[in-house]
This record gives sequence, structure tokens and C-alpha cells, in this order.
Amino acid sequence: MSRLLFTLCILLIARFATAQTWPDAQWPTQPLAPTAALEELETYAFPPRDDHSRKGIRTDALLIIQNGQLIYERYAGVTNAETPHLTWSISKSILATVLGVAFGEGRFQLDDPVARFYPPFSAHPDIRIRDLLHWASGLDWQEDYEYAPLNSSVVAMLYTRGRGDMARYAAEHKVANAPGTSYRYSSGDSTVLAAALRGMVGDAAYADYPWTALFDPLGIKSATWETDATGTFVGSSYAYMTARDLARIGLLMQRGGRWQDQQLLPKAWVDFNLTPFNSQTPTNEVPGGQWWLNKTADNQPGPWPDAPPDTFAGLGHWGQALYVIPSASLVIVRYADDRDGTYDHDQLLKLALKAVVGEGAQ
Repeated sequence: MSRLLFTLCILLIARFATAQTWPDAQWPTQPLAPTAALEELETYAFPPRDDHSRKGIRTDALLIIQNGQLIYERYAGVTNAETPHLTWSISKSILATVLGVAFGEGRFQLDDPVARFYPPFSAHPDIRIRDLLHWASGLDWQEDYEYAPLNSSVVAMLYTRGRGDMARYAAEHKVANAPGTSYRYSSGDSTVLAAALRGMVGDAAYADYPWTALFDPLGIKSATWETDATGTFVGSSYAYMTARDLARIGLLMQRGGRWQDQQLLPKAWVDFNLTPFNSQTPTNEVPGGQWWLNKTADNQPGPWPDAPPDTFAGLGHWGQALYVIPSASLVIVRYADDRDGTYDHDQLLKLALKAVVGEGAQ
């Protein structure tokens, strides 16, 4: 073989070895072979189901993408591959991804005051966009759910006195802490971000912006996003899409904001999303920029010890999860209807890693 031909062969091998697989209208598939480890994952994720019970683990969908290929997919109950499922608070991570496109277009900076884009927030001139992204506005917000509805800011925002204009309801809350200092999980912060997006992109573009900015470029066809009576997206809670479409957002984030040949999200935005917020208030959770992280600000282990430190996730009520593990080239989507708190993120991640990449995956 001539030196030139040998060199060409090496270049071709290198090119195909580093080529990345991307979905088109459908995901390319490479199903996992049945193994004891896969059976163990399925036994945990899909225990015998009683549709009349409100207790126990109830997975509606579990989907695993590795290296851009669909390697595992299973559904339960009435959910199937074509079902746009309520993501609950994964909506917050979806919103952050939409905002990342706007950030790349130069429509705002992280240190801009929120009131610049959402005038009803003028009572809080010191709260910045980055503070809302960290759930660190400092507003006196109570994120209680059905277990304490009379004290719950989020229940009032979504279902009672705040539901006509959710962002304004959040804006009317008083300050409890200095902005940017303490993490306090708040669907109000996320919903104000959705209202601020309107000021960033303008009224004419707003209603279609999540589609033109993000969903259409990724090939997401199933998305629905509810609005309140003012037309503001319920950025905290009410985006719906199929598991396969949600996985596209996970793949975008797994690959550093790049989609095929386009850097859809600036690297600086992805880095911000995945940098732990150093809260002055102790917390067992590790917030990034509307994502949840598995590493702390001082590089200590995060909440999922059996997963790699670079794992991050969008998480939602009743067990919704979009897990991303860049070091293993994995995206995992779980839709669910858990009601009693027995589901364990770390256990699912541990079993999924074992099924996909074997023992010692961490």
C-alpha cells in the first residue's frame, strides 16, 4: 500500500470513528441485548402495576439514548411512543434551553435586571435574570404541593388566585432574602422568566418562539406548552412532549449545545447551566441554571453517588426525569406517575448504567 493511500485510510477511519449519530425524523436504533442487568433495571422501573393505587413506582415511559442511538424503550399504561406526556417541572429545564437560544441571539445578558423585560417586576429592581435561573430571587415563595395546599404559593399560582396572570402573582410576593444569595426552589421564579422572554423577543414573536428557536431546529413535532390567560407560557410546569422528543433536548445538552453542524446554544450558556449555584442556605439539592447537578460548587459528590459527577437532570413532579450523562454519552427519559416518594433517582441511574455500560460504570 502506498504511503498516500495509507494516509487516506487513516483519515477515513478517524473521521468515521469520531462521527456522531443524530436523529432525523426518527431515532436510529441499536437495541440492547437482553441481559440480567437489563432485567434488573426493568424490574425496578416497571413493577407490577395497579392503576387504581396511588402508591409505589409507576413508570409510564423509559427511554435510553446512547451515542445518539435509541437503545432501549418501553411504555406502560396508556402512554406510548406517540403520547405527549406532561413534563411537570422538566418544563423549567426546557425553558432554560429556549432562553439559551435567545441568549445566543444577544437578546439579554445574565446580569440584566428582570424588570427590564418584565415591567411588573419593577418592585424588585435588584433581581437579575441569573437570580431567577438559580431559583435565588429571594422572594418569599412556598413551593408546597398537595400536602400543604393552603400554604402553597405554587398551588395558588397554578390553580386559584394567581392562575389568570401567573407571573404577576409571583411578582407580587415580598422579598425574604437578598437576591442571588440563597437557593429557594420556586415555580414563581421560572414563570417570571417565561414572562421576561416575551420582553426579550417581542409580542409578535413570543407565541411561536419556543418552536422557531428550539423545537423546530431539533425536529420536535409533539410539543404543546400551555399559557395562562395573558398568553404567558407556564414556564414552571406545563410543557408536554413525547419521550422521544424530550430526548432531543437531552442530546443537545449532552453535546454541549450543538445540534448537527449548528451551535444552537452558546457554550457559555451551557457552562452556566451546569455550574453549581453556591447557596448561602444549606441544601441537599444542587441547582444549576434551571437544571439539577450531581456535583457541588466545591466539587464534592452530589445527590446521586452511583452516577458520574457530570450527570445532570431536568426533574418534575411525580417522577418525571430527563437525565444526561455526557461521560457515558447517555440520555435517559423517564415519564411516571409516582405518588408516594419511593422512587429513587440514584437507583434508576445505577441500574441503567449497569445495563448499558456494565459494572464499574462510574
